[in-house]
Amino acid sequence: MNVGLPSTVLVTGPSRSGKSEWAERLAAQCEQAGQTVTYVATSIVDSQDLEWVARIERHQQRRPLSWKTLHVPTDVSAVIQGAGETDCLLVDSLGTWLANGLDWEDDEWNQTQQGLLAAIAHCRCTLIFVSEETGWGVVPAYPAGRRFRDRLGTLTRHIGAIANTTYLVTAGYVLNLSELGTHLDVPE
Repeated sequence: MNVGLPSTVLVTGPSRSGKSEWAERLAAQCEQAGQTVTYVATSIVDSQDLEWVARIERHQQRRPLSWKTLHVPTDVSAVIQGAGETDCLLVDSLGTWLANGLDWEDDEWNQTQQGLLAAIAHCRCTLIFVSEETGWGVVPAYPAGRRFRDRLGTLTRHIGAIANTTYLVTAGYVLNLSELGTHLDVPE
């Protein structure tokens, strides 16, 4: 990662693999290089869901106090557009962000996705995205599950095509897919 130069990094993998921890390490490198780190939290906090609140608190406890936190459940594009050259944005996570708008009709989703991709393409800061890998198993038997899986898979593939570096984190191991893999074009 070229710290100090505009770059986009994608960190993807299954649940509990260490994705967020790896992304936080990358953001810490940016801070050490003089960038201001902002953690863009995409979750909607439901104080009645105690398990979710505990997860959020664990994430917060790992982060340095010097990092700013923004709660942005839907308009991530606006945050990216407002970031400057000395900023590092860690967006955690794309799956949660997508889930917040899962009921959007296809046209609204496509516009939102294109807006995010355009914001990334014109970004002047360092962007680190965390995204869950879904669809490694069976096709979900219900429409909302298939919609989520398909939308997240497509979005992650689009961001992977833009990203300077893409990492796969699984079972606590980090693989730099940009160095190890061969990139496929994103189908229209």
